[in-house]
Amino acid sequence: MSNICVIGTGYVGLVTGTCFADLGNNVRCLDIDPERINKLNQNIMPIYEPGLEQLVSQNVKAGRLTFTMDYQEALKDAVIAFIAVGTPSGMEGEADLKYVRSVAESIADIVDQPIIIVNKSTVPVGTGDWVADVVTKRRAGKPLDFCVVSNPEFLREGSAINDFMMPDRVVLGSVDRSAAERVSQLYATLRCPILITDLRTAEMIKYASNAFLATKISFINEMSNICEELGADVTQVARGMGLDKRIGSEFLDAGLGWGGSCFPKDVKALAHMAVLHGTHPQLLQAVMDINRNQRRRVVLRLRKELGSLNDKVIGVLGLSFKPNTDDIRESPALDVIHLLQNEGAQVKAYDPQSMELVANSEKQLKLCENPYLVAEGADALILATMWNEFKQLDFEKIKASMKQPVIVDGRNLWDPDALSKMGFTYYGVGRGVKVNGE
Repeated sequence: MSNICVIGTGYVGLVTGTCFADLGNNVRCLDIDPERINKLNQNIMPIYEPGLEQLVSQNVKAGRLTFTMDYQEALKDAVIAFIAVGTPSGMEGEADLKYVRSVAESIADIVDQPIIIVNKSTVPVGTGDWVADVVTKRRAGKPLDFCVVSNPEFLREGSAINDFMMPDRVVLGSVDRSAAERVSQLYATLRCPILITDLRTAEMIKYASNAFLATKISFINEMSNICEELGADVTQVARGMGLDKRIGSEFLDAGLGWGGSCFPKDVKALAHMAVLHGTHPQLLQAVMDINRNQRRRVVLRLRKELGSLNDKVIGVLGLSFKPNTDDIRESPALDVIHLLQNEGAQVKAYDPQSMELVANSEKQLKLCENPYLVAEGADALILATMWNEFKQLDFEKIKASMKQPVIVDGRNLWDPDALSKMGFTYYGVGRGVKVNGE
């Protein structure tokens, strides 16, 4: 058992701290947000993540997991401190490290025992060296026995606990291999490949991984646009490609593109780093351009079908950037909604988990209690997020309540032939010509 401090109780920090506690460690999670800590101490989760609430509760009851705002308390006797704070994008796509700096300075001010500082936040290449410099300068005249390890996270929202407990790999980087090996012992019971590298290589692995996955999604979306014009079905194209073991089927689902807290921020940050150092990230720029265009294509399609969108009523199913999360950051659904509203459309929407968050930020959006109220009186219905509850809707009921039975299946979830026979005008993503009920 190790004494661990996790600084930051956002998505990464909370999942990381809870899972380490579940592996038998003594974990103190720290955050400077009093509302967040108060809620966690009442077992109220600040995020929606399947299984997290139960796991937090059982580890708090077992005495292995605590939440605090007190740096002294959190860092007392800690042998490893994980930095898991936000690194928001700046104006040019650069990662803002002000929160990382603040944490590094606080550790330097408080800690006297030997400690390993682990960067869990996604940070630019070179940040590990920078954190070491910040701590050293802050401790001028009073040396601290510490070292910095990079341990990038690869958690997917909606399956984060499973990803932590059954990882494809654990990546660790440090100038001090023995420090990286000590951190690797925390993961030993997971029986997964552990890759130990230098600091900068570990930091780069995170960015390169996310950029590749984003590229794979943008690739199949570009193929979907070509399929649409040539009369091919991208869902079958993707299936045929995915059966090739060199390619694989994951991340080959054409749709409205990628969003969330990682891909947009990380691809932009990597492109920014590349430009700063004199390289030309043409592929990364294209990946971002294709992603933006996927949202615009939905609006262009509706404009072509309905004519002017001014005062048209458009229903949107799904608001979170993906299912099984309430995260609306960089959500494709919200991008589409904003584009529709800019054309004068009246938009109403429903999502199983993110309604409260959306209500705080989207004042002009009408939120409905269920999918059927979204469809009522609508000139078109857009599927934006592939929640399970949208898989088996009563389409007879939906058709009867719509003003015009037009469906844009932004995730290729539904059967176009079945909807066609019911009288819907159906548009998928990259499924050839439109299918209608005529």
